[in-house]
Amino acid sequence: MRFHTPHTLKQIATIIGCKSVGPDDFPVLGMNEIHVVKEGEIVFVDHPKYYDKALRSKATIVLINKEVECPEGKALLLSEDPFRDFNVLTQFFKPFEKAADSIAISAKIGKNTVIQPNTFIGNNVVIGNDCIIHANVSIYDNCVIGNNVIVHAGSVLGSDAFYYKKRPNGFDKLISGGRVVLEDDVEIGALCTIDKGVTGDTTVKKGTKLDNQVHVGHDTEIGERCLIASQTGIAGCVVIEDGVTLWGQVGTNSGITIGKNAIIMGQTGVTKSVPGDKSYFGTPIQESREKLKQLAYIKKIPDIIKKLEEE
Repeated sequence: MRFHTPHTLKQIATIIGCKSVGPDDFPVLGMNEIHVVKEGEIVFVDHPKYYDKALRSKATIVLINKEVECPEGKALLLSEDPFRDFNVLTQFFKPFEKAADSIAISAKIGKNTVIQPNTFIGNNVVIGNDCIIHANVSIYDNCVIGNNVIVHAGSVLGSDAFYYKKRPNGFDKLISGGRVVLEDDVEIGALCTIDKGVTGDTTVKKGTKLDNQVHVGHDTEIGERCLIASQTGIAGCVVIEDGVTLWGQVGTNSGITIGKNAIIMGQTGVTKSVPGDKSYFGTPIQESREKLKQLAYIKKIPDIIKKLEEE
């Protein structure tokens, strides 16, 4: 998330009421999660296991809960609770805005685009030309939809990330301030849900088609010309490269990459990153040819046991 105007380190420290390490006029351009953070942006870290990763990341400002040596060219924001204060910044720079109507005044809708009844279109949404948005679709604030896109009935674009921190008395939610971006020629089936990024974008690239009842988690990037069949669940921060096919009821772990032109067969659990140009099956995931051989061998076990007993 880039701020509309640059802020200084002192201004950010004042917003969250914390101590800073670095020049007061140190420039702060935005904030992001560690996997997408860029120079000039804030990243937060609240566990010693990830201190080094955050301090060595592309982030220029680190919101951290321990006073550590500040790397050259960077600044620190020292907070008792970085998770909480990251939420404070999200609410400050991307506050929730109540929509005045079912189609927000600030929404921009292109030529020849059809919006069917009972659809909600939030603040600052952009929809391109020649799209069809079917009945009962909800498109949350700041989503961006390209040209020639179809969204079928009942789908939700821009719902919050499923991202929580466990506390002694329950769970605190990490507030989402990102977007959903659908590029040209995308089709989204009925009753799909696509969560917005926490601070960045959840992206479905050009020409990709989603079947009914598909879920896409926050900050995931789905490449061009992918096919994703019904009841597939894609976790957050997944990268699916161009030309991938996911068949029905596939599920993925978060933070993995599925390589270009890979085929994931139905009911597979994608537990790790896999290279492209291969077919995969099973949980844990394996190349489909090897997995099917194993299943064939397992099927023979009763006959082998019976033969041994007869001997």
